[in-house]
Amino acid sequence: MEEIELERRASSPHTEPEVLEELSGSISWRVRRAVGWNPSTPVAVLKALARDRVQWVREAVAGNPKTPLDVLVVLARDPDGYVRSAVALNTATPENLLSELSEDEMVEFDTTNERLRYIVMEAVAKNPRTPEPDIVRLSSSHSDDVRAAVASNPRVPVEVIERLSRDQSWLVRYRVARNPVTPPEVLARLADDRITDVRVAVAANVKSPPDSLISLSRDRMVEVRRAVAENPSTPEEALEALSGHWSFLVREAVAKNRSTPIPVMNRLISDPDPSVQKAAREHLRDRA
Repeated sequence: MEEIELERRASSPHTEPEVLEELSGSISWRVRRAVGWNPSTPVAVLKALARDRVQWVREAVAGNPKTPLDVLVVLARDPDGYVRSAVALNTATPENLLSELSEDEMVEFDTTNERLRYIVMEAVAKNPRTPEPDIVRLSSSHSDDVRAAVASNPRVPVEVIERLSRDQSWLVRYRVARNPVTPPEVLARLADDRITDVRVAVAANVKSPPDSLISLSRDRMVEVRRAVAENPSTPEEALEALSGHWSFLVREAVAKNRSTPIPVMNRLISDPDPSVQKAAREHLRDRA
């Protein structure tokens, strides 16, 4: 059987436990990694794979929510930072272990952005189970990426979100704007951010205030208007105005938006662009 098929079977949650046990002994580390990720893999197999010589296999086990606590404790002290990072992201990892990992200063150089990344700290900062004191401490990190990870956490305290919304890093403000727990008043302020990506995030956030969405529907950047056109929380008046925008991408987004009024949809059926026509017809058919 080809490796790609073995990997597919190893990844499937419907694969029988005895088959997963057999696949865990494959000579291919990719197949063993797939078994390590699989939530249906028996605990005994996960324990064996946690000692695998290949870091990517151990990383898979470290990220599996079915991995038992005693194995997570061992993997949290693994010599490889990516393995420890997977433990830090795992929602099954207990708070005391997350607190320990929140001080892990493993650093990797990000060649794409040409800066150092604290990958374990970032993972801890994203985990919704991380204790609040650790989240607050990490929110003051000197690393933009760690603060951005905190800003994306769905359980970040409101006072931290408020402070990070004024962060000097656009990436941090962007993550704040994307977070569904960000208060409407913070989103309203970020709607005036000088960075386009931040305004796009506000325009896409379903919690953004109606007045902000109406204002962003007139933004100078087409990317922002398109995000407003896609947002189901956008007021009907803004959607009607955007249905006449010069960009077919914006009009197509309006045609796909479930909040778009029927009269506007009927008009878009006759749009000059075929993709807009198609989107409007399919949307009306779904509504019917």
